Amino acid sequence: MYSILEHPAGGYKKIFESCDELAEPIPAHVSGKIPAWLTGSLLRVGPGLFEIGDEPFYHIFDGQALIHKFDLKDGHVTYYRRFIRTDAYVRAMTEKRIVITEFGTAAYPDPCKNIFSRFFTYFQGIEVTDNCLVNIYPIGEDFYACTETNYITKVDPDTLETIKKVDLCNYLSVNGVTAHPHTEPDGTVYNIGNCFGKNMSLAYNIVKIPPPQDDKSDPIEKSKVLVQFPSSERFKPSYVHSFGMTENYFVFVETPVKINLLKFLTSWSIRGTNYMDCFESNDKMGTWFHLATKNPGEYIDHKFRTSAFNLFHHINCYEDQGFIVVDLCTWKGHDFVYNYLYLANVRQNWEEVKKAAMSAPQPEVRRYVLPLDIHREEQGKNLVSLPYTTATAVMCSDGNVWLEPEVLFSGPRQAFEFPQINYKKYCGKNYTFAYGLGLNHFIPDRICKLNVKSKETWIWQEPDAYPSEPLFVQSPDAKDEDDGVLMSIVVKPGVTQRPAFLLILNATDLTEIARAEVDVMIPVTLHGMYKP
Repeated sequence: MYSILEHPAGGYKKIFESCDELAEPIPAHVSGKIPAWLTGSLLRVGPGLFEIGDEPFYHIFDGQALIHKFDLKDGHVTYYRRFIRTDAYVRAMTEKRIVITEFGTAAYPDPCKNIFSRFFTYFQGIEVTDNCLVNIYPIGEDFYACTETNYITKVDPDTLETIKKVDLCNYLSVNGVTAHPHTEPDGTVYNIGNCFGKNMSLAYNIVKIPPPQDDKSDPIEKSKVLVQFPSSERFKPSYVHSFGMTENYFVFVETPVKINLLKFLTSWSIRGTNYMDCFESNDKMGTWFHLATKNPGEYIDHKFRTSAFNLFHHINCYEDQGFIVVDLCTWKGHDFVYNYLYLANVRQNWEEVKKAAMSAPQPEVRRYVLPLDIHREEQGKNLVSLPYTTATAVMCSDGNVWLEPEVLFSGPRQAFEFPQINYKKYCGKNYTFAYGLGLNHFIPDRICKLNVKSKETWIWQEPDAYPSEPLFVQSPDAKDEDDGVLMSIVVKPGVTQRPAFLLILNATDLTEIARAEVDVMIPVTLHGMYKP
């Protein structure tokens, strides 16, 4: 699964350039044959505007949210995109400057205001961004684009119109939630976000949003906190991008990448601090695993510890014979990976990109196994008895259970990231296949499939082609776990005509089924969903 391609031409720079939205859907040129049953919409979000006038955004997670849609019907495909009308976007377009601070870019007061107005603007407090460029997911009958703050934005999946902004703080005790909720078959949504717990210390709440209501009321209004996890540090919560869920448990991995809340609250409006400025690493804590039951929601006070790593995406986790198996896309060490995702870094020439990646944390797909039955008298003994894994869990004299992983995939500066599975059938269950976007020194240049049992790998790759996260769609007559297709947006900047396309692969062997090419560039997208 290692990338054998180099990118000296630097075509990847094009996926980090601004584009215009479209006035109406445009037809795609289809080659191959799209399965007749594949009728629906691929929805994706990501940054689409990387500067406002003369003011640039600095981080990959700063560009203004652009929603993309490929519609498939009767073998025909159209492509459409629109900027989401968030407050961050509308105000920036109106004032022709960056008005709201983004992840790695600080906003400053209007230079046209007098010195007294500017002084008071600094002390108005934190204005949290609603730039929902990370993901889109359903709640009840509605669809929401999101980032990682307390704001989500309701959008129309057909017209891509922005409907309304929703502040989750009006319904839940959270400071924000992740862009990776879990959804049960009935439509129940679970998510996690940090909050103030007992004695004003930080904690993490699992929240539950009920399924569509018979009376057509908004499920968000009936949201509730289900269970709370404690924080390893009282005033410094860990950065949380995703969490795990099995049939009966929640899995929360607390990493050493911390948010300095004091800096966030005090320095922000005085010195033009951005989100990235408020992150720091605790080089002594390592990584903690936490468990809670789902029904009822109760915290399990087992102390699982391991060495330090960054974590953004869970692949899957499941219960087996008294153990919880947790598969993760990790990055070794406590150095924050997002430090390497400034636009200046990913827009460099290829040799410089590779050089920067050499000092970044090393990616690795890992499997951890957590025993539910802790034998405190068996110090020094491996508590994991599953026959198919080399992962271990050892009781230490201080009462902690030390975890060591089984490595499912590792390659030098080669990441298996943005993972997907056959979610509808295998989320929280024993599974075999994971699909991912291959990052070659942080550059997305291949689509991958990993057999987590045999560690066999498959790849799709073309020269000067830059794909996005592959989404799995199951065939209607599926018998096997991988009966279905993968859908990914691919950009080929070196092509003069139709430089971007929707790629449809056979999920079994990653052979191409069809592609739908469009005559516009498409910038990088982060996450999304398929709507039948």
